[in-house]
Amino acid sequence: MTPEELRAARDHLVPDVAAGGLRVLFCGINPGLMSAATGHHFARPGNRFWPVLHRSGFTPRQLRPDEEQELLEYGLGITNVVARASARADEIDAEEFREGGRLLVAKVRRLRPRWLAVVGVTAYRTAFDERKARIGPQDRTIGDTRVWALPNPSGLNAHWTTETMAEEFGRLREAAEG
Repeated sequence: MTPEELRAARDHLVPDVAAGGLRVLFCGINPGLMSAATGHHFARPGNRFWPVLHRSGFTPRQLRPDEEQELLEYGLGITNVVARASARADEIDAEEFREGGRLLVAKVRRLRPRWLAVVGVTAYRTAFDERKARIGPQDRTIGDTRVWALPNPSGLNAHWTTETMAEEFGRLREAAEG
């Protein structure tokens, strides 16, 4: 994609992949410009979401972003804390995260997944005013929905490897199956 096409993508929304009663609703921080341009979640080639989802056992094969609707067959879905696309998550301010958190709570109350998995602990901390949250299951629930904070699969997150992320996603998978 050209730089002009990516800049124009900021105005596009990436539709949720969601349905009522999912096992896990994954929640990204916000769409990147590549996701906005393609209309698919975690579309940037360096993003590790799709490989990690497969390696952790959530999917029988590695899906491509344009196959995201297949997640529904596995009881999985994707949404975002903030709908607005940006080049980097640090372009989203705290108030936008808090408003996104309020909207996300309403969505979760409506869809009632077993687990909400926020992909990015920093986004979770800001959206839900949980400054000391760590990766893993949270004390917070939204109705009957449990909450899990996962590492951000962006290629910019050098603190987690694909393998260590897959282990954490696998812990969530085991909890969601139980």
